[in-house]
Amino acid sequence: MAPRKSKKKAPSFRKLLKTSNIKIENKLKNRQFKQQSIAKKHRKEQKKLKQALNNAATRTPLPLERYKKRPEDEEDEEEFEETLPVDMMEEDDLEQMKAMAQKASFLTRDLSSSEPVHARKRKQENVMDKYEKVPRLMQKEQEKELIHLLPIKDKTGIIPQTMEKPVVKKAEKENEDEGDGDGAEEVNAPKPLPLLTTQELVVLRRKRLEERKVCIAALGSSILSDPSANIKKLKELRSMLVELDPYVAVTVRKLVMVSLMEIFKDIVPSYRIRPLTEAEKSTKVKKETQQLREFEEGLVSQYKFYLENLEQTVKDWKQMKKKKSDVVSLKSYKGLAEVAVKCLCELLVALPHFNFHNNIIVMIVPLMNHDCKKISEMSCEAVRKLFKQDKVGQASLGMVKVISGLVKSRNYEVKPEVLKALLCLRVKEVEVKKDADDIAPKKRFMNFKEKRKHLSRMQRKWKKAEEKLEKELLEAEATECKEKKLKLHTETLNIVFLTYFRILKKAQKSILLPCVLEGLAKFAHLINVEFFDDLLIVLHKLVESGDLSYRESLHCIQTAFHVLSGQGDVLNIDPLKFYTHLYKTLLRLHAGTANDDMIIVLQCLDVMLTKRRKQVSVQRALAFIKRLTTLSLQVLPNSTVGILATNRVLMHTFPKSDILLDNESQGSGIYLPELDEPEYCNPQNTSLWELHTLQRHYHPIVRKFAAHLIVGAPSEGSGALNVDLSRKSATDLFEDYSIKGMTFNPPVATPSSKKKEKFTIGDALLDSDLKKQIDSHLEATSIPSDLNFAAHFRKAFI
Repeated sequence: MAPRKSKKKAPSFRKLLKTSNIKIENKLKNRQFKQQSIAKKHRKEQKKLKQALNNAATRTPLPLERYKKRPEDEEDEEEFEETLPVDMMEEDDLEQMKAMAQKASFLTRDLSSSEPVHARKRKQENVMDKYEKVPRLMQKEQEKELIHLLPIKDKTGIIPQTMEKPVVKKAEKENEDEGDGDGAEEVNAPKPLPLLTTQELVVLRRKRLEERKVCIAALGSSILSDPSANIKKLKELRSMLVELDPYVAVTVRKLVMVSLMEIFKDIVPSYRIRPLTEAEKSTKVKKETQQLREFEEGLVSQYKFYLENLEQTVKDWKQMKKKKSDVVSLKSYKGLAEVAVKCLCELLVALPHFNFHNNIIVMIVPLMNHDCKKISEMSCEAVRKLFKQDKVGQASLGMVKVISGLVKSRNYEVKPEVLKALLCLRVKEVEVKKDADDIAPKKRFMNFKEKRKHLSRMQRKWKKAEEKLEKELLEAEATECKEKKLKLHTETLNIVFLTYFRILKKAQKSILLPCVLEGLAKFAHLINVEFFDDLLIVLHKLVESGDLSYRESLHCIQTAFHVLSGQGDVLNIDPLKFYTHLYKTLLRLHAGTANDDMIIVLQCLDVMLTKRRKQVSVQRALAFIKRLTTLSLQVLPNSTVGILATNRVLMHTFPKSDILLDNESQGSGIYLPELDEPEYCNPQNTSLWELHTLQRHYHPIVRKFAAHLIVGAPSEGSGALNVDLSRKSATDLFEDYSIKGMTFNPPVATPSSKKKEKFTIGDALLDSDLKKQIDSHLEATSIPSDLNFAAHFRKAFI
């Protein structure tokens, strides 16, 4: 019978080749795994053996215990020694036995007794066996350590290769270690200061300082010449911030701080450097791009370390803790901290777009409230500069957030200068509620399908050219997005008003209140209409309370009318109480310190009377004109000029005010100057007699304005003012003719010199003999001794 055929198909050559490759790979893997496990086991055994040898080498055998003998045992021992056959032993053996008896304890005990040496131990244990098991300290050759090299592969398989590590003797190692230690001590240990005279110390310090200056200049010039190639030299220059030479440490650190600050201001790019992602790092780029990336990465890291050094310098000064390794004295910390703060302020203003700007803000803002006046002024000045030059609003927003947090965390107990800095914000408009026109979708460009559907071929061609031109014009503008700018300004003002309202609500008696009122007066036209009613109520309560100073009450009035002159026009509110309060307190101004408040008064009058002329009655306008003219007699010349300029504007705004230039009274009643209500003091029954007094004022501009107002303030003719004076506002005239320098402004003209007749001195007498006789009498120095005037008086009458 034929053998049964297998139903399985014979595998193809491709399949056999594939399976054979898999088998070969598996065999190689198994072989490698086996070799690795064997090598691992071998290493473990070697490690255990080395550990056992080290333990045996370091372990010392314990000496055998000795026991004091009892007197009974001593007697038995003597009897036993007598019974020993000493005569039969040789002298050498006897001496050896005696020596062994002194060394080993088991020979000194009673050999006849069968008691074990240690009663507590087991009977099987033997002291000698244990002692013998302890390994002897023998001189061995140190086992050589093997270095595993790359293996060799041949037909049989992988052959591992090893090499003996060269052995260095211990004595050489110790010598090398001692040498290294001495070198490290020499590097780290400061050199002892030589004993020199004062003059020699000054010369030595000057020499070392010149060396450091040359080094700083060389490093700085090399960095500035090629920043991308010499970026590593920044680290070398920054290492000089920890100068250890006590003679020049403070000066060198200051110079390095300032030099690095100027270098960073020059080489920092005009954009923010972001960290690279993992995908960007893994991709291959051009050589130039790679160099640029390395430069940016090095620049950011060195800039970060530099800022950390400056921050640490300021912290060390605040805590007044001297480091052990520092050679700078505690007295020098303040100077270093001032230079560090100055560098931070410069970087804050110069690099608002670069990395770590928010970190600089966080460092600078708390220093605005510092007790040191110089550091506080530097910080406040830097913040004001930043606010003035920030056109976009990103840096201002970050600064305002930190200031608001500082004021809140200190429970509103900060210096007024912190809030005064907010007055320099460049915020002129904010987002308001959008109308239907603003909500409507903006015009967009037509796509290709719309053009093809609605336009002809020629029209599509013209449309394409028009759209291209519009896009180019938008790109050429290169201005910041207006929407982004408005959004940032709106958020900034919201934080500012939140801070102001918190102080008005919780700290009305704080020293920050004048700054808050001044800030509200400046930004009042940007406040949301929803807050108007509550804000006016709070301001009126503050004015009526009487706790405010005169300047603070003026700021309250100014804020209220700024609110009403902007979006507040839609509100039906009559601020009669604010008019009354200003009218009542106008005469408090004088030529002393209160003269500085006159500019606020002029601003209030402009908002209250000129801009709201439709809501102001003629009686109220006449009362203010009369009181202001009276006030002009008791203030400084620049204030008088400002008041007369305001009166001129009011006389043009209210033409019926010319009745104050008439001598005859109009209507019933008499003028009541002591009444505090401007509506009921009968101002129409008086005249501006003060102008005649001002016509004789020593200041020429005051005389011009007084003469101009007496004739009715004409715009043309002989009584009109010059163009320079007529076009300027009252506040500008107040500033132009200020006398803060304690000089006449304008200067007093020198009187014209008159030619006088000159007389020549010559001989007055024609007779020369008579002249000589008179001269001799005049030159005589003899004085009569008898000066009895009474006798001569009697003789004259007799």
